[in-house]
Amino acid sequence: MNILLIFVKNLQMNLLYQFHQYIRLEKNLSPKTVEAYISDLKKWYTFLNPNFIDPNFDVQSIDNQVIGMTLPEIQQYLEFLYKSGIQARSQARVISSLKAFFKFLWIQKCISEDPTQLLESPKIGRKLPEFLSIPEVEALINAIDLSTPEGHRNKAIIEVMYGCGLRVSETVELKLSQLFFKENFIRVIGKGDKERLVPIGETAQNAIIQYIEGKRTQQKPKKGMEDILFLNRRNTKLTREMIFILIKNLADLAGIHKNISPHTLRHSFATHLIEGGADLRAVQEMLGHESITTTEIYTHLDKEYIRSTMAMYHPRY
Repeated sequence: MNILLIFVKNLQMNLLYQFHQYIRLEKNLSPKTVEAYISDLKKWYTFLNPNFIDPNFDVQSIDNQVIGMTLPEIQQYLEFLYKSGIQARSQARVISSLKAFFKFLWIQKCISEDPTQLLESPKIGRKLPEFLSIPEVEALINAIDLSTPEGHRNKAIIEVMYGCGLRVSETVELKLSQLFFKENFIRVIGKGDKERLVPIGETAQNAIIQYIEGKRTQQKPKKGMEDILFLNRRNTKLTREMIFILIKNLADLAGIHKNISPHTLRHSFATHLIEGGADLRAVQEMLGHESITTTEIYTHLDKEYIRSTMAMYHPRY
């Protein structure tokens, strides 16, 4: 049996499985990259305790050991890899895997300090994120069947994710009390519980209002879910995976043959703003990026878009 499936069966949601969901659904890493990261971490777990391969082994004890990990202990593993003779590129990927994992632990508040911050990241360049064109976004929305009970909810989800640039985790946690339509803003709780105000346009507002006045008023939320905006059939909040599946299915219906995820809508939001001439600092605020260097990738994407357009249409390019 696949070791990840053993984790789920025995421990419901241990750290490694949660990380798998995080990089697949929220970070939108490619399937090969997800597989590589998880493989790297399983090898590291095995290094920490060889009994890890035993399905009856208490994985939770390793999770606790990981939470208390220090930089010198991580460096011991990297030294072990170096002495094992693995290639430099593979070593660099392991560092990327570990840094991503500990950043995830920090976001989840499992650790108060990231021990991998001082590890040198490999300088292999930044990959431009996948995004949808404006017609593709419209095709995605038009693929929604509004005659189904979940139709208007699904449209509201897509409209608010694209219209406000929300992360999937921010979308599933969005509350009725965070909607300020008179002021044309919503209050978003992002990474590290940081709040930000994001403008919301009439299109997204109208989609949400139609959902609230229709299906949402007919539901009886379970205890503790009364303020959650988007509910599933069980009257509780949606999972990130449910939105991931929703968007994949809509992409298929719309004939979009790109590797997209919920995060693609966020990339599309930022890309279309930058292409339209939006101020980079304003886009940073709307996305909730701590550093503007994270937002700057969209300026590179915009330049690539211009270059590809030139290459496609200029007769002497």
